[in-house]
Amino acid sequence: MDLATLIGLLLAVILVIGGIVVGGEPGAFVNFPSLLVTVGGTFGATIMANPMERIRGVGKVLRRAFFAESPDLIGLVQTLVSFAEKARREGLLALEDDTSELDDQFLRKSIQLVVDGTDPELVKGILDTEIGLLEDRHAAGKQMFDTMAELAPAFGMLGTLIGLIQMLRNLSDPDALGPGMAVALITTFYGSFLANVICIPVSRKLAVRSAEEVLSRELMVEGVLAIQAGENPRIVEEKLKVFLPPQLRDVLDEEKNRDGKGEER
Repeated sequence: MDLATLIGLLLAVILVIGGIVVGGEPGAFVNFPSLLVTVGGTFGATIMANPMERIRGVGKVLRRAFFAESPDLIGLVQTLVSFAEKARREGLLALEDDTSELDDQFLRKSIQLVVDGTDPELVKGILDTEIGLLEDRHAAGKQMFDTMAELAPAFGMLGTLIGLIQMLRNLSDPDALGPGMAVALITTFYGSFLANVICIPVSRKLAVRSAEEVLSRELMVEGVLAIQAGENPRIVEEKLKVFLPPQLRDVLDEEKNRDGKGEER
């Protein structure tokens, strides 16, 4: 579970509801017809705008926003450097036994291509193509929430117009104008809430997750090609450290120094 996503969502919902409760009469913000127009209309139009295969996968896309974890870049660098050391000592074929122990399918495939003696340019082409297709899949999932974020306020405004039309039919009753206006504006509130509390944050988090995964895979490609070229493990490590933010580079150096001291003892 990604705590930032969960905490952010709960905080936004609690503060909005808290503001409603403190302001008095929270029941005035509950209107079933307005929910039908805003939420139902948004979901219906989103289904219309996307192929059914993509709609069926919306649950998997949501899980990425709430449950996906950031890749362990430090562990990935350490793994690739250890592979570089082994390949330098024993040859590329010695890595074949290690591929079955890798959890990451992309890394396993990358190492297997190298072990099989595939041309470096072809290895890079295959892996870059896979990364590009991954970005396309992630963009397609993100697009659904971008669509909902765009449509929700529009359906909120549509509901407001419906409410205003109904209210104007009762101009002969001044006492009904105030409640009628309140009901008309509730749909705008629902649309804004759906877009700004759920759809836009989820879309932004999906973009972050996609960027993290693409970065980790680009790191793998760089490391695997360096291993295939027979580069010195120290050079491989320096190449891969470029992909790490400064704070993670410091952590990697600290772990390396700590391991070095342990071996000396």
